[in-house]
Amino acid sequence: MMSSNQSTAKMNWDLGSYFPEYGGPEMKEFKKKLKADIATVQKKAAALPSLGADNMAEWEDIVLEAEDIMSRYSHIDSYIGCLASADGLNEDYVREEGEMSAMHAELSKLKVELIRALKGVPEEVFDRFTEREKLSDAAYYIGRLRILSERSMNPDKEILASDLGVDGISAWGRLYDTVSSRLEFDMKYPDGTVKTLPISQRRSLMEKPERDIRKAAFEGGNRAWKTIEDTAAAALNAISGTRLTLNKYRGIDHFLDVALYQSGISRKTLDAMFEAIYDEIELPKDILRFKAQTMGRKQIAWYDLGAPLDIESGQTLSWPDAQKLVEKSFSASYPALGAYAQSAFDKRWIDWAPREGKRPGGFCTGSLLTKESRIFMTYNETLGDVLTLAHEAGHAFHSHVMSDIRPYSHFYPMTLAESASTFGEMILTEGILREPSIGDTEKALMLDTEINHGAIYLMDIPVRYEFEKAFYEERQEGEVSVSRLKELMAETQRRVFGDVLEEGGEDPYFWASKLHFYIVGVTFYNFPYTFGYLLSRGLFSLFKKEGADFLPKYEKFLRLSGSDTAENVAKRSIGMDLETPGFWKESIRSLREPFEKLKELAGSLGLSAKG
Repeated sequence: MMSSNQSTAKMNWDLGSYFPEYGGPEMKEFKKKLKADIATVQKKAAALPSLGADNMAEWEDIVLEAEDIMSRYSHIDSYIGCLASADGLNEDYVREEGEMSAMHAELSKLKVELIRALKGVPEEVFDRFTEREKLSDAAYYIGRLRILSERSMNPDKEILASDLGVDGISAWGRLYDTVSSRLEFDMKYPDGTVKTLPISQRRSLMEKPERDIRKAAFEGGNRAWKTIEDTAAAALNAISGTRLTLNKYRGIDHFLDVALYQSGISRKTLDAMFEAIYDEIELPKDILRFKAQTMGRKQIAWYDLGAPLDIESGQTLSWPDAQKLVEKSFSASYPALGAYAQSAFDKRWIDWAPREGKRPGGFCTGSLLTKESRIFMTYNETLGDVLTLAHEAGHAFHSHVMSDIRPYSHFYPMTLAESASTFGEMILTEGILREPSIGDTEKALMLDTEINHGAIYLMDIPVRYEFEKAFYEERQEGEVSVSRLKELMAETQRRVFGDVLEEGGEDPYFWASKLHFYIVGVTFYNFPYTFGYLLSRGLFSLFKKEGADFLPKYEKFLRLSGSDTAENVAKRSIGMDLETPGFWKESIRSLREPFEKLKELAGSLGLSAKG
């Protein structure tokens, strides 16, 4: 029997620009020097008193050295993340992830010293410091450190928290990643065939037009998640419990305060967005009612959310076809984006093939040293997978546009990161709809995918947000049991979806199967997707009105994303006000036009009313 470390996985992407080989002399020397430099700079910083008028030059050196260290850390951390995600069965890669977590803890200690330096510093001293020539364009980042300084424990406790985090909160996240990457489920096909598949392939099966296949994948997957429900619940309770405990000691009043800080937005903005969503909830409900109608049903089940229109497409979506489709669609509307995507394909920056041991999900990562990105996804020849490719390419293009900006200004929040990715999706959709060689069937499928995503961003993700809020409120009183987690998830789905969701159509294991709940570096890894989606719809509406004249504004928006709050980035680049429901409502209503187009096309194809 093959041991878990004897992986035969063959990755698609070229990682040679990171290091010539995994575990080679270049990688070992890079890691050794990085570790030594972190320790040296941390020790130097610890010896300095807090920032004052007489030690600004010394602290400037520390801040600049820390920036260089963060760039180098991003390089090796991205590399190891790529390897471990693409081949979760390789124990060397998984163990190296643990070492990266330990190194991150050491890096956190350096950050603790930067935060200590800024705590209680008078406004005049802080202003003089950030006005220094080499720091002036990093003032926003340093200002965010100053905010953290007011929400921090004393340095000794923060360092202890970093050390404990390696074998604590981070270990729980790694455990979930390892267990989920090795999870398999029995897929019972309608013809009686049973296949054992990796859980990463479940999503594509739940996006098939045949309802019985979706249902079988859903039920088979949930039987598999049931086998590790105790492990998943333990991880979720440990991750949330650690956060709540640290919040208490850091003087953070509410668990959402951390999410708002990480997202670079105000509570007023978040509340305005959700007020708009619930005021306009009938539009996404109408989309789901239409979906049910095309299936000959009155309501949907959870496993119907990703269902496409049940029509045969004449287009074979092989991987080369997907690349051509993305490049051509991008180029038709945004030539620079198309050229960048083609470059990424040519340079083999994407790991796309399904295989055993590959982790579920998709992401874009990159190095601040090489200024290159890598895209991770599992391509199963569906239109949804093509959109995933466009989504991740949008992320990569965002980094490309910022390639000449200093590292400190690359740390933009998810709220703005998801704007670029969703904008990429809409560019793809628009390009396909304008393409005369693409028939009505394919256009209907593309519109259906866009509309589907709208319903998911406006209903599924609010479920995640509302569930997580309710979970954290209960977790403050103690651990939440498996049975309560299932109950809480089903209750939340029922409350948000209302009469659109059929009786018994909930997914009580969604808290276990959704990777986002187990990401330890970011809390509430949900609402930024809806935020970015709706912000992108606003951006795209402007693009449709202004054409190519809008693109310089869009790229200014991207370049500013790590240099100010989301509200100010929007105001400075495109004049949008994000703190009022009006903007968000207009973005939601922009879904009505493609929805009407879809209904018209579906009617002409005989799909508007089945059964």
